[in-house]
Amino acid sequence: MNAISNALICGVDEAGRGPLAGPVCAAAVILDPARPIDGLKDSKKLSAANRLRLAGEIQEKALAWAVAWASREEIDQINILQATLLAMQRAISGLNPAAEYALIDGNKTPQLAIPARAIVKGDALEPAISAASILAKTARDALMHEMAERYPQYGFESHAGYPTPAHLAALRTHGPCPEHRLSFAPVKAVMTP
Repeated sequence: MNAISNALICGVDEAGRGPLAGPVCAAAVILDPARPIDGLKDSKKLSAANRLRLAGEIQEKALAWAVAWASREEIDQINILQATLLAMQRAISGLNPAAEYALIDGNKTPQLAIPARAIVKGDALEPAISAASILAKTARDALMHEMAERYPQYGFESHAGYPTPAHLAALRTHGPCPEHRLSFAPVKAVMTP
């Protein structure tokens, strides 16, 4: 780790691998050691209000941050894992200044031009990954609220596309909308042959 201690290290995480609808989002963040941010932790362990507050602070204080997406179409074409790695690549390449090393939440790293290390539960262990998880989750939640206005019958604002009983019931009643992931089994199950 000493060789990279002075490198620009980004943390990378995603939001939206499990939902049945919408794109997957990834964020990359290079924290500024001179401007620490209190309260960084896994975005799932924070209230929505705290996530939004911290997202603003991260955007204000980080050396660099970027949010990127892989679309519902890309998810259906290349599968959710590959689409997630693609979104991560896009987020890392959007950083300015560029990162020299990447810490990726999970057990796989995308193909990158810089060295990278995967860290299982990294969003709870590395502040830069925690920051990325917060930006990815708040960005995706905001997008799902917009999607809820276009497709109110599915309740995206409350479950963000995850397969809750209410979402599955709406899917059975209304069938899929253009944002549903057609390659996911619960969506396939309601499509007429």
